[in-house]
Amino acid sequence: MAYKDKDSLSIHVRGFDDSFVTSAMRRTPTQRILRLLGLTFFVVGCVYFFRDSFFQASIPYKIVPTPIRPERFPVSQPIPLPRGRAKKLPKIQHAPVAETKQARKVREHRLGEVRSEFLHAWRGYKKEAWAKDELKPINGGYKTPFCGWAATLVDTLDTLWIMELYDEFELALAELKNIDFTHKEGCQINLFETTIRHLGGMIAAFDLSDGQYPILIEKSVELAEVLYTAFDTPNRMPSPHYLWSATNPDANDHFPSSSIVLAVLGSLSVEFTRLAQITGNDKYFDAIQRVMNELEKWQDNTGLPGMWPAMVDSTKINQTIALGSPFEGGDELYTLGALADSTYEYLPKQYMLLGGQSASYRTMYEKFIEVAQRDLFFRPMTVAEDDILISGAVNRIAGKPIRLNPELQHLACFTGGMVAIAGKLFNRPEDVADGARLASGCVWAYENTVSGIMPETFTTVPCKNRSKCPWNTKTWLNAIDSAGNEEALRDKIRYSKVAPGMVAIQDGRYLLRPEAIESVFILHRITADPQWAESGWKMFKAIQAHTKTEIAHSAIENVMESFPEKVDEMESFWLAETLKYFYLLYSKPSVVNLDEYVLNTEAHPLKRP
Repeated sequence: MAYKDKDSLSIHVRGFDDSFVTSAMRRTPTQRILRLLGLTFFVVGCVYFFRDSFFQASIPYKIVPTPIRPERFPVSQPIPLPRGRAKKLPKIQHAPVAETKQARKVREHRLGEVRSEFLHAWRGYKKEAWAKDELKPINGGYKTPFCGWAATLVDTLDTLWIMELYDEFELALAELKNIDFTHKEGCQINLFETTIRHLGGMIAAFDLSDGQYPILIEKSVELAEVLYTAFDTPNRMPSPHYLWSATNPDANDHFPSSSIVLAVLGSLSVEFTRLAQITGNDKYFDAIQRVMNELEKWQDNTGLPGMWPAMVDSTKINQTIALGSPFEGGDELYTLGALADSTYEYLPKQYMLLGGQSASYRTMYEKFIEVAQRDLFFRPMTVAEDDILISGAVNRIAGKPIRLNPELQHLACFTGGMVAIAGKLFNRPEDVADGARLASGCVWAYENTVSGIMPETFTTVPCKNRSKCPWNTKTWLNAIDSAGNEEALRDKIRYSKVAPGMVAIQDGRYLLRPEAIESVFILHRITADPQWAESGWKMFKAIQAHTKTEIAHSAIENVMESFPEKVDEMESFWLAETLKYFYLLYSKPSVVNLDEYVLNTEAHPLKRP
């Protein structure tokens, strides 16, 4: 093989002078090939030998912060962030599908309407509660449940970017500079909520904007240093709520909790991991990996092996065996709903964020999902005999068999999306199918109320098996009240307004939650089936009709009423999650591609390696 000119060869031997190129061209083809092979092996060897240096050079925004205060229980050897080459993981999103002009027109109209609703609520926040935590959407004014750190503003940064509201994004960014996370007196920090809303929001905005705005990562590190102090406990298990003070060192002594919500322990991983990837600081990864290592250790030794109870005694974790198990107790709850949800959600997401380099997250997912499919997932009895699933809960009292609670929580509606994503990721087609059935179960719940909105919590009649479930009116009525006479039953049904298939409404509120539309969006991206877009639109129109106020949008008291009473609350996740998921449902598939981003439990897209 001969090169036509010196420039052609210089591509392969860049850095050497012309005399080398000239002499190289006088060699025989075999000599040239052998020399080039030798050079190639030399370069590869250098890359391998100096791989950590190459990694450090590739860190997008390296920051070495000054610790806020000396640690009482420092780590001698931090667990390092995996720095190898990310694995090539299976695709999650469906290949792009051709779109007709009419379909595009409908989609873009819906996209515009969702954006308009977002702007209505955002303008209300700007007018009545700018730079405060939460807007009061009926009477105006604000609430400050999150230290007054502008929770709605910070939580909404990435939504502004996704909706291409760049002027509003810049305005919010200017206000972000005024927030001082380190100097706050008497602030009761909620570790979980502050991590998923504030830290997740800022990191996602940094990732989506390709690092254009250094203030986002600077503020992320500033806040992370405050949150990191929660892990400064004798066994490095974080304190879930703690009083923060910049001037009183005694207020900063933290301890593990004897009764901590499982979701708090297991739902900090993707945010701290992504911050470690961006800054190159291993301590953020070390903090959460120690927690996950302990959960993995105990996964097979709980009251329901493979899953963890919703409440944990973290004082017993990573201590002497004499202290006993952190999962000992009488009445234990196992659920994918409130108190536990995002711990399970983060298992496949952390696997993706680490580029498949930590097999333990796949192992933990596969252990728990088999238990959930066996003991928690059930088919409810419906009039149309719908092939749907619900993720219920299991109560276990020491020494007694497990008992299914056939409830559906709105919070548990994320399960369909999680299971479908994991099914694609881990090549488990049965999980993808179950994910679709679980998401369909939540759509069914929306479609079977007077308002068209699913209640916070309700119970159903579980079928004996998943393959066949004929409707039986008597079974349904007995589930509602086995002792009542027919007239009393009719009065009870008339008063509660339960639809056939529903048994009782434990909590009829709608709090502007995103979990159902989250799963609908994910199933649409995975399958490209237009039924999901249609179902989502019905959900959106029902929510729009019953929650809109003159100022913004509000929670409602009882979705079982045709004209439900409004509640003067609008949590930040309405703008950060719910409306974002509706918007993404009608966006092009390239917007927040699920093969490029991991969405945290607050719908903040974090860049995958």
